[in-house]
Amino acid sequence: MNLLIIISVKDGETIYNALRLANVAVAKGDDVSVFMLGQGVCFEQSSSPQFNVLGEIQKFQGDFYV
Repeated sequence: MNLLIIISVKDGETIYNALRLANVAVAKGDDVSVFMLGQGVCFEQSSSPQFNVLGEIQKFQGDFYV
């Protein structure tokens, strides 16, 4: 299955959960692309100890567009 996830918010919890979904889909063999749009391009500032956005991005094996 092909999956496109568009992230357009800078809320750390929302970005973290979207990336967790992307990583699970990749692990199950799906083709996944993540596209950061609008405020989503500030994802690096959204990372926190509770919502490790950067850690999820480092695990991600699909296409990533900013």
